[in-house]
Amino acid sequence: MDVLSAPYVLEYTYQRSTGPVIGRFLTALRDGRLEGVRTATGRVLMPPLEYDPATGEATGEPVPLPPDGVVTTWAWVATPRPGHPLDRPFAWALIRIDGADTAMLHAVDAGAADAMRTGMRVTARWRAERTGSILDLACFVPVAPEAP
Repeated sequence: MDVLSAPYVLEYTYQRSTGPVIGRFLTALRDGRLEGVRTATGRVLMPPLEYDPATGEATGEPVPLPPDGVVTTWAWVATPRPGHPLDRPFAWALIRIDGADTAMLHAVDAGAADAMRTGMRVTARWRAERTGSILDLACFVPVAPEAP
């Protein structure tokens, strides 16, 4: 008995609406801005969420945020892989944006592992061409300390 076979691609293509909170966040990224969201208790979530993880209540008003923040923890990537945001060594870091109560995970282009430290100040580096994606925020870079 011969077994017959044929190539067949099974797909389930779909498109998801980003909704009002995430859609607004992605629009802000496209425009080169960071934006969080305020909870009923006054906390600012960045990145924004539709619901407060502490209470389950819907979040409220959007909160404009600056492009600067502080590294709260990090891990060095000595050998980036395909699909990573940078093609050279970088750090994955939790960054608490100034004015936010939560941290976001993103790449920091510090140049070398010994240039990274917890507590360092960083600022956003934007892609020249933006489309409304988290990739519009290319990475964060260290901020030079201010002279006394």
